[in-house]
Amino acid sequence: MSARAVLPGGEAPARRRRRAWSLGDAIVPVFATLAFAYLMVPIAYTIAFSFNDAGRSNLVWRGFSLDAWRNPCGAPQVCQSLVNSLLVGVIATAVATVLGTLIAIALVRYRFRGRAGANLLIFLPMSTPEVVLGAALLAQFLAVRVQPGFGTVVIAHIMFCISFVVVTVKARVASLDPKLEEAAADLYASAWLAFWKVTFPLLVPGIAAAALLAFSLSFDDFIITNFNSGSFTTFPKFVYVSATRGIPPQANVIGSMMFFLAFALVLAVQLIAAVRRRRAAAMSSALS
Repeated sequence: MSARAVLPGGEAPARRRRRAWSLGDAIVPVFATLAFAYLMVPIAYTIAFSFNDAGRSNLVWRGFSLDAWRNPCGAPQVCQSLVNSLLVGVIATAVATVLGTLIAIALVRYRFRGRAGANLLIFLPMSTPEVVLGAALLAQFLAVRVQPGFGTVVIAHIMFCISFVVVTVKARVASLDPKLEEAAADLYASAWLAFWKVTFPLLVPGIAAAALLAFSLSFDDFIITNFNSGSFTTFPKFVYVSATRGIPPQANVIGSMMFFLAFALVLAVQLIAAVRRRRAAAMSSALS
């Protein structure tokens, strides 16, 4: 007697056919590996040369050393430039996130004169080359006799970060169902209470993503900062000035720390999301 399983209708399952091997089965993994290696080489170089026993320059490998990791602030101005970048990034992110969120809500939920023009103007800082944008901002600051420094850098960063915040939060606002706010109004909630209890919690993921994007753009910016910073030094500007002699290993240490921190945050978010999916699946199976 045959041991094959029989379907309820009395039919035996069809045998699985093996898919014919194609050249793409070999090419796609090769190109994916090359692309991944291309992305990881600069990061690997940064991490490796943070352990270099560097002298006056950090261009040539001289031997393994933990001195830079023991004293990350050993290079002149490296920690001060990092603090400056963090301070500018936090201020620019906070202001740009608040203003950008309000603009995004207004553009999606309200109809007013000039709305189409406002939508167009939001994209201009994103599409304008940074060299042109930085030079234009510097010309305006000098025209009103404002000396480049910390304040001009913060203003410039807020200006170009707002556009990215608006675009990110706008997509989140457009995906929300207005009937949720209408339901809150039917339950006698005021407009402010409905926004705070219903709309805002749903917007938090989009606002958080926009804030992270704005901070990364602000912290990483060099071109606009270089035009409008004067003698004020940020971490990207410090790295650029130091590149002719080889970036100090302490700067590589700071860059490696930031990479590991970002990797840990992404990994934590993915793990939390996986745990939530498993709990939701377990609850749905238990209810069914």
